[in-house]
Amino acid sequence: MNFSSDNAYGATPEVLAALTAASEGAVPSYGDDPVTARVRTRLCEIFERDVVVHPVITGTAANSLALATLCPPHGAIFCHQESHIAVDECAAPEFFTHGAKLVHLEGDGAKIDPAAVAGALPNFQRGVHSAKPSVISITQATELGTVYTPAEIRALADFAHANAMTLHVDGARFANALVSLDRTPAELTWKAGVDAMSFGATKNGALCAEAVIFFEPKRAADFEYRRKKAGHLLSKMRFISAQFEGYLTDGAWLKTARRANALAQRLGDAIVSIPGASLAHPVQANAVFAYLPDAVVARLRDAGARFYDWQPPSGGRTLVRLVLSFATPEEDVARFITIARA
Repeated sequence: MNFSSDNAYGATPEVLAALTAASEGAVPSYGDDPVTARVRTRLCEIFERDVVVHPVITGTAANSLALATLCPPHGAIFCHQESHIAVDECAAPEFFTHGAKLVHLEGDGAKIDPAAVAGALPNFQRGVHSAKPSVISITQATELGTVYTPAEIRALADFAHANAMTLHVDGARFANALVSLDRTPAELTWKAGVDAMSFGATKNGALCAEAVIFFEPKRAADFEYRRKKAGHLLSKMRFISAQFEGYLTDGAWLKTARRANALAQRLGDAIVSIPGASLAHPVQANAVFAYLPDAVVARLRDAGARFYDWQPPSGGRTLVRLVLSFATPEEDVARFITIARA
């Protein structure tokens, strides 16, 4: 019973089949292959406009290189204090931006709003003595499994643009947010004012495939040079692009996200019926954050369940994170529930 991360599981049959097909024959290297061209065309169709697409192999690279393109070395990037770029990327955004400042903000459910950014701006009004406010970065779905609505994104985008900033989205679990809200990719991105995003596939059925998407070509600037210098311009780029081809074919990416979300909802619904247990946040994507009695936590671990403690035990309960995947066996969810209720 592995609920530690959606990274724990492998790839979908569609992705593996696309990789096998991409291995046939000889094609141009460094992204000049027909597979990469087809993926760019497909993403333009999915987002309902011409977009600039650059595949990379990790989410850290996608976020850091996107932010480095949007933000100058003397800039400030506003993000939630629990965001991946703030706590899980080993200062890569600061490294690739050559010193830009990450400004950590508070917000319920790992979400920020214009008021939070506005409250921080007075600290950056001393001309050249302050970092220049440049980017707002949000995570969709968030690190706590919550999602930003189109209206919330639009409010942040309008605030960013009114203050000469851009809006970036870390979309490592974008598909999960998309199916949760039942909106189109366009409605959750450029139609709501998003300037660039990291489009994740790894957590939802790919092996190692992420893409940086710019919704206006002028925003892409010198990204290609940054990607090359960072070592993310693969000579056999077709094998990254092929994963996206399999991932996006016939809506496969949405099917996998729906399954993961449904399992998370099932688990969340069951947890609230356990004496002494409660949800810390609404289940809106594929993650469940719950306070469980310490005795229940111990019983689950003794039975082989794997998951993270999100906070140290307190008052006889522990806040745990349970992440569901497209490949999580339904019997594992059922067994977890049975053991927890015992």
